[in-house]
Amino acid sequence: MANANRLYRTRDGIVAGVCGGVADYFGLDRSLIRIATAILILFGGLSLWVYIILWIIMPKAPGQLNA
Repeated sequence: MANANRLYRTRDGIVAGVCGGVADYFGLDRSLIRIATAILILFGGLSLWVYIILWIIMPKAPGQLNA
């Protein structure tokens, strides 16, 4: 798991890892965040541009070390 104090995109995300990263940061279920994001984008509460901007500015989570 990535550092809980930083907001990272997850490496195992469906599209870009943004929803997974937000869910991990707040300690919520990834599926709920994905569903909420899709509903908000479809009904105008969240712009697709916000998602794209987060995709660009959020760093990818650091990789796991193979020990």
